[in-house]
Amino acid sequence: MAKRLTSFILIGMLLGVITGYVAHAWIGPNKELAEEVAGYFHLLADIFLHLIKMIIAPLVFSTLVAGIAHMGDSAALGRIGGRAIAWFIIASLISLSIGLVSVNLFSPGEGLNLVRSGAESGVNTEALNLRDFVLHVFPTSMIGAMADNSILQIVVFSLFVGVALTAIGEKGKPIVTVVESLVELMLQVTGYVMRMAPVAVFGAIASSITTQGLGVLVTFGQLIGEFYLSLSVLWAVLAFVGFLFLGKRMFTLARYIREPALIAFSTASSEAAYPKMLEQLDKFGVPRRIYSFVLPLGYSFNLDGSMMYASFATVFIAQAYNIDLPIATQITILLVLMVTSKGIAAVPRASLVVVAATLGQFNLPVEGVAFILAVDHFMDMGRTATNVIGNAIATSVITKWEGMLEVEEPEYEERPHAPSRTASHGRAGLDLAEDMVSGSRKR
Repeated sequence: MAKRLTSFILIGMLLGVITGYVAHAWIGPNKELAEEVAGYFHLLADIFLHLIKMIIAPLVFSTLVAGIAHMGDSAALGRIGGRAIAWFIIASLISLSIGLVSVNLFSPGEGLNLVRSGAESGVNTEALNLRDFVLHVFPTSMIGAMADNSILQIVVFSLFVGVALTAIGEKGKPIVTVVESLVELMLQVTGYVMRMAPVAVFGAIASSITTQGLGVLVTFGQLIGEFYLSLSVLWAVLAFVGFLFLGKRMFTLARYIREPALIAFSTASSEAAYPKMLEQLDKFGVPRRIYSFVLPLGYSFNLDGSMMYASFATVFIAQAYNIDLPIATQITILLVLMVTSKGIAAVPRASLVVVAATLGQFNLPVEGVAFILAVDHFMDMGRTATNVIGNAIATSVITKWEGMLEVEEPEYEERPHAPSRTASHGRAGLDLAEDMVSGSRKR
């Protein structure tokens, strides 16, 4: 099933490019008609993303609460959380540094000779405010947080609930059982939703090509090519570090996460890949109590691709306007991005917001953001896939660090009705919770 879904996603991407190209050529210069047709294509992707958003909140809540309850003590939670944050900080510095080195090496903005006009960028940077971000982390209503799909607020509430369930002991076991059942229910619903992924991929790609045409890839080919070359360097670094911790199992992990990465790439949405990533990490051997805690944190604090893009795009715009940035200034920009990028998870067009805010802070032409808007979607596809890959490696490494990485689940290609680990979790119910708390589960 896994291989078939991957094949269908690739077929959907190819058909999307072909269909979008045909539609763009058929419509011609009629921009309004192109946008209308593209809107119908994108309807397929919009439906899929709506369904994904429908399951994200209950999925994050149930898996995180169950995972914390199974840890058995708050010390383990603090240790895992501390290691996760340490990894995120180091990965952030590496990502930003690679973006900075790459843009200076390739100099994609040189020769564009853009003229500063003082025009607005069209990107709202008001959301990028440290005080508002810190306040936003803490929910005033769990229902409101779930309705808005505010992952960070859901994580905070789930932490309180999970720790409280551990503290009350025996009295909380019935609730743990209910939460476990909710996890299995949401995973089953997720399976239904993911069947639409190839259709959504087709719609997203066809929509972009219909309005932009293949020519946009040629016009900005150098910028896109050098950006993706920089991303490939980041992938290689992440994979190498993952190999240092995981050994040969890093290759196995790469095979498991190809579907979530493809989904993220084609839809330019990390949320779209989240449910599938949970399933694949489970098969790889990451215990639910680890991935249900680390992965949501990563989605908020470990955006490797977005951070690399932020440093790359900021210096690129300065180059395009013939503004020379000393190394000291570039390092300062890197440190600023290191802080500001941690509050972008819930901000629409987050990477552009960070870039625009950083440009304004250093008195650089903010209107330069509008120049890269034409190809931002294609660059967003790459940075989103990188975010997903980075979080998968981070979660797996932290699991190995904890000595809790299990033998991966065998692939049941020839036995489609064989039980999976997630299914066995559901049948074990309360017994599983007791086993995990006592530490008797195989590590």
